[in-house]
This record gives sequence, C-alpha cells and structure tokens, in this order.
Amino acid sequence: FSSGLTAMEKKLAEYKCNTNEAIQLKLVRFPEDLEDDNTTFNPEYSHQVFGDDEVAFGYKGLKILLYYIAGNLSTFFRIEYTSKVNEKFDCVEADDVESKIREIIPPGFCTNTDDFVSLLEKEVNFKPFGMLLHTYSIHNEEAGEDITYQIYKADMTCPGFREYHERLQTFLMWFIETASFIDVDDERWNYFLVFEKYNKDGATLFATVGYMTVYNYYVYPDKTRPRVSQMLILPPFQGEGHGAQLLETVHRYYMSSPTVLDITAEDPSENYVKLRDFVLVKLCQDLLCFSPVKLMQGFSQEMVTEAQQKLKINKQHTRRVYEILRLRATNMGDAEQSRSYRLDIKRRLIGPYKKKQRELAKMRRCLRPEEMTNQLNQIDLNMQREQLEESFQQLVSDYRRVLERLAQA
Repeated sequence: FSSGLTAMEKKLAEYKCNTNEAIQLKLVRFPEDLEDDNTTFNPEYSHQVFGDDEVAFGYKGLKILLYYIAGNLSTFFRIEYTSKVNEKFDCVEADDVESKIREIIPPGFCTNTDDFVSLLEKEVNFKPFGMLLHTYSIHNEEAGEDITYQIYKADMTCPGFREYHERLQTFLMWFIETASFIDVDDERWNYFLVFEKYNKDGATLFATVGYMTVYNYYVYPDKTRPRVSQMLILPPFQGEGHGAQLLETVHRYYMSSPTVLDITAEDPSENYVKLRDFVLVKLCQDLLCFSPVKLMQGFSQEMVTEAQQKLKINKQHTRRVYEILRLRATNMGDAEQSRSYRLDIKRRLIGPYKKKQRELAKMRRCLRPEEMTNQLNQIDLNMQREQLEESFQQLVSDYRRVLERLAQA
C-alpha cells in the first residue's frame, strides 16, 4: 500500500509546474517577436495568483503565454501543455489556471495569433496619453544609436486610458511583491508613464516602458502631500536609468506646484530607497545649505526648510541627503573627520534604541529587582553596539554606491 502511494505521489509530483517559469511574457513590436525566445521574460513573483509556493498542479510542460503589444498593451493569452491529469483516471483535478489568469487580466484579449498580429498592424495609431513632461535619450550599445524616451502625465479623463491602465497594472502582480490594484475612480490619483519612441516601416511608434502612480493626500488647510504608491519599469528596460528619470520628472512636476507640501512614498522597497537617494541627492547637491562648510556643521533646520520649499523633500529624506553629501565632503582617512561623521550618524541611529530602552526599563522596574535590570541593560548595550556598528557600515556602503552613481551621472 505504502509503495503504491509513493508511486502515485511520484506521478503527481511530475504534474507540478513552477508558475514563475510557466508564465511567459512578451512585449511585441514586430510579428517575428512572437517566435523569438529573446523577447520572452518571466515574472519575479506569482504568489498573488498561484499561492505562496508558486505552483500550478495538474500539467506537464505548462506554458502560460501572456503577450502584449508593446504600446497599447493589447493582450494575447493562451495556455499550452504536453499533458494534463484527468479526473476519470487520476482521481484528481488539475488547477483551473485559466480562470486564475482571467481574474487579473481584463476581458477582450486575443486567443489566437492571427487576431493578435492584425492588431499589431494598427499599433501605428497608438499615441501616449496625457501631457508630455520630459524627453530624454539614452545611448543603446546594441542598436549603436541614441534612443529617445518620453514621460507623460495622464489621468482617467484621457480617452482610452482607463482600459490601457487595466492592462498595464497586470504587470504589478508579476513584479511587485505586495502589489494591489488601485481604485481608479478616486480622482486623487496621478499617473506618470514612460514611453520609448521606435521606428517601424518608416513610422514612429511608442512602446510602454514603465509607470508610476501617485496619490495626492490632502493636508489641512490648502495643501497636498503626493505619495508615491507604485512604480514599475518593465524588465526589458530595467537597469537603463529610467527609474531615476521618472522619479526626477515627477519631483520636478510637483516642485512647480505651490500647493504641494512635500513628496513621500508608501512602503518603499530597498531598490526604491536607493533610487530615491540618488535622485534627491542629485537635486539637492547644489543648494546653498548643502555647501561643504555647512555640511560639516551638522544637520540644520535651514536644510529642512530649503529642501522642502524648493524641492518638496520631507525632513526624513532631507536628513538622508545630508548624510550622503556629508560623506562626500568628509575625508574618512582623517581620524577626527571620520569620528565626527560616525558619531553624527550613530546619534540618529540610536534614537529608536534609546526609546526602546526606556520602555524596557519601565517594564522591568515593575517586574524585577534592580540588579537584574542592570545586568540586562549591560547585555543589551553590547548587542546594541554591535547592531549599531553593523547598521552604520551598511549605510555607508549604500551611501557610497549613491555617490559612485552620482559621479558617473
């Protein structure tokens, strides 16, 4: 009996597919992209759709094809597999992969390639939505030429944008760990989109590169505080500097508005923080309050005020900018300068620890005799020193990377 079970288990195990590998995404510009494996990319995540183990059960050789036309993102969806379990014979049912995907992609997709290719021919009519904010170009080694990109600000009143956004946001599920779809009927959302210009048969077409959503929080009495919610540069375009261009453009857009207080972000990822550090330092480095002399005098209210008024940067982010620029101005080979820098950062890092200490001490006074408290505090302090040193080293190496990128910019 038991060996029979393992044979069955073995058989069923062969019918498990990793959904991150099974899902094949494409952004299609030319009909030949459909056959070209080089244009395929896979999700980083699929747990929101297929559960924490990111597995689809019941298929061998499962392929979930999700192809998008590069500009307007018209979608082609098909499922392929070499074999599938059968309830009659195997007494188990295969996962309903199709309905799981249908839950996140909007209706109206193609299911055969001919329809998709004929839509591709109409792509020449697709134009970006909204208002052009910024144009930039990046040299492409492979193509041996400069490629032009444009950033637009759009909203739901742009004809066709609502439907386009529904298709665009499906990418969040595959590339942002905690993604969720937003309520597009709330008018306080702003959308910023990046497009690449490319040529096809002598015409100029536009391809979707990425986007950012920003929510405008109301601040009493007459201000707003835009908060970056989601930001995604599609994988074929990652690592080319588009994120920095987008974030800087968004900052500049809000900087020109007198009603904006400052810009924040919701639950930022590590990568986003690195990106923001780079962009904010780049914006701030020429402010008078960040001159080397002033940096050496320590963090000041002047920095907070100037960064907020001129660049819409909040206090917490201004503090990081100060630390990064002060590192640049500090000769870490000089014992006195480096000690002063270290102390300055650690004083900030220790804030939360001290608060925790006070709370712990309060609790212990109620619970235990004095001498025990002292012993425990001693242990805590040693641990705290190690953790502080570790946090400090980590920060400095992050800051150095920002400064390296800045030197190349």
